[in-house]
Amino acid sequence: MTAEFLTADPLSGLPHGFFTRRGGVSAGGFATLNCSLSGQDDPERVAINRARAMEALGLPPESLSGVHQVHGIAVAEVTAPIPNGARPQADALVTRQPGLALGVVTADCGPVLFADRKAGVVGAAHSGWRGAVAGMLEATLDAMERLGAHRADIAAVVGPCIRQDSYEVGADLRDAVLAQNAEAERFLIAARRPGHWLFDLPGYCAARLVAAGAGMVGVIATDTFADAERFFSHRRRTLNGEGPIGHQLSAIALPR
Repeated sequence: MTAEFLTADPLSGLPHGFFTRRGGVSAGGFATLNCSLSGQDDPERVAINRARAMEALGLPPESLSGVHQVHGIAVAEVTAPIPNGARPQADALVTRQPGLALGVVTADCGPVLFADRKAGVVGAAHSGWRGAVAGMLEATLDAMERLGAHRADIAAVVGPCIRQDSYEVGADLRDAVLAQNAEAERFLIAARRPGHWLFDLPGYCAARLVAAGAGMVGVIATDTFADAERFFSHRRRTLNGEGPIGHQLSAIALPR
């Protein structure tokens, strides 16, 4: 089975994919297309999985670059493939170099892929709630503009992540979201448990992209928590008392 991935119409014509967990060689909680370099999976299997993902996009394995994700707002500019052992601490990557694939890994957080076809600039971001509140998505747009992109020409797509029906949160998240912008109340609805809410992470990310001036914003309506057959989910693992799990890859490149 080849590495399975989803695509998005706003990014059509560019090598890109929001990969599922299917089509790899890992086993156990990492089965099968685990692409995380930071977990407890067999590194050789992870390397095969990442190579399969690139093959599915028509790219060589060495074209893929990633970062050491820390839930911050730093953005790495990529001018040549980043060796796995030299990944900078960042949560987004941007490039104007054709043939370089930018990848982020997630297991409930929001993977966001960006492209300005006219300027020839692409980006990829890992955006959990902390990063989104802190300005991760806006920082990625800023970094793309520094490479020559125009915000109104940038398409951005929020990929598979945990959705509102599955994402119960406490007062800490709600307070942080509302402290940044009180109008974000619309992304929170009361949960059954007192003092808890259901948070619309993809909706929140999409709204911030629109407010920041991205020209086209899309959301892939897939719930990583609810779809255990296709996606890894950190929250599902935690609630079920499972062991270590994998992470799915999302990647984009400019064609050569």
